[in-house]
Formats: sequence, structure tokens, C-alpha cells
Amino acid sequence: MRHEIIISGFGGQGVMVMGQLLTYAGMLEGKHVSWMPSYGPEMRGGTANCSVIIDERSIGAPMVTEPTAAVVLNLPSLDRFEQTVQSKGVLIINSSLIDKPVQRSDIHVYNVPINDIATELGSPKVINVVALGALLAATNAATMEAAVTAFAKKFASKPQIVELNKEAMIRGYKAVENIGIE
Repeated sequence: MRHEIIISGFGGQGVMVMGQLLTYAGMLEGKHVSWMPSYGPEMRGGTANCSVIIDERSIGAPMVTEPTAAVVLNLPSLDRFEQTVQSKGVLIINSSLIDKPVQRSDIHVYNVPINDIATELGSPKVINVVALGALLAATNAATMEAAVTAFAKKFASKPQIVELNKEAMIRGYKAVENIGIE
């Protein structure tokens, strides 16, 4: 199955790293992948998003205009990308920061308290990995095992953060399993 994913939030929320980890996980599974970043005027604090494509077949162009899934970590991202998600697609919303209701009824919406979960784990820096776990549960774009391996390889020089991030990914995954589709 082809997964075309948009990940969006403020610069500094780990949007780009999340996209890289997802792409790396797909690559570890032998799939074709692409990752394309997009930054607003400033990196930290400005808007940032990236697009990821994971497919069993070759990818012709890395552009994602009608994503099968979107992860939105802040309100401007919801406003920008809600209408672009394909019908029957997935929209993961960071309900810790976004309390605006979704206007569409033709997509699968998961309201996940991403920031709250990261805070419970003791590190606001892991919101992107919580979100990645939620995305994996909602889409099966890659396996949890591949994503954990991708994280461990990307951050091999910092082994002390691997366990915390593995737990963050698991918590995001379980949050989607527990809340189901809204």
C-alpha cells in the first residue's frame, strides 16, 4: 500500500526528525521512500512540515498534495492540511494544543494528547516520537520494530535517549489503540 503523509507543526517540535525516522523505518523494511522538508520563514518557532511517501513500488515524484494521512501538531497545521487529506484518510491531531473540532466526517480522526503524554514521560522533547507511534498505529505505514530500530541507528551516539523514545513511541501507539476512530 502507498502511504503519502504530511507531518506539520511549529519549528522545534521535531517534525523533520519524525519524517526522517518514518522514512528510515520504511527503508529498513525494504520499501521505496521519499522525504521532503518544507520550512516557514524561521526554523524554530515558524511553521514546518514535511512529506513522506512509503510504497512497495518506485516513487515517481516526492510531492504530496492529497495525503493518505496527516499529523498536525498545532492549530495552523490543522487549518492548512485538514482539507487536503484524502477521503477515508487519517488525521492525527495533537489534542494537547488543538481544541478546534474537525469539519470533515469522511476521514478517520484521532485526537491524541501528544504533549500531555510527553510531559508524563518527563520530556517535552519526545512529542514527535509520541506522534510517530500514533501514526504507526493508525496507518501501518511501517512497523514499530522498524521505527525503533531507525531511532536507535539515527541516534546511535546517544544511547541514553533510546529507551525513553521507545516508551514515547509505544505510548503514542497505545493512545490510538485505546481511543479508536472518532
